[in-house]
Amino acid sequence: MEQMLIQLMPLFLIFAIFYFLLIRPQQRRAKEHKEMVAAVQRGDKIVSSGGIRGKVMKVIGDTDVEVEISSGVNVVIIKSTIAEVERDSSAK
Repeated sequence: MEQMLIQLMPLFLIFAIFYFLLIRPQQRRAKEHKEMVAAVQRGDKIVSSGGIRGKVMKVIGDTDVEVEISSGVNVVIIKSTIAEVERDSSAK
């Protein structure tokens, strides 16, 4: 029994290392991204994961935002594709 425990110890050690170095940080980044996307509001400047830069004109429900990418050109994108948010202090 003790021999089997010693043989399985490296496997448990490898799992613990993977958890703390790979899985846990990825979960934290995903949580931060979800919170960032949920907090998007009118007037924020964003960059989508496709590289489109624009200003949020309207938040449409929980999943979409209308973004002005050029003067008079608005597109609707899915919130989860937002990569970065820059708060506009003059909004509101």
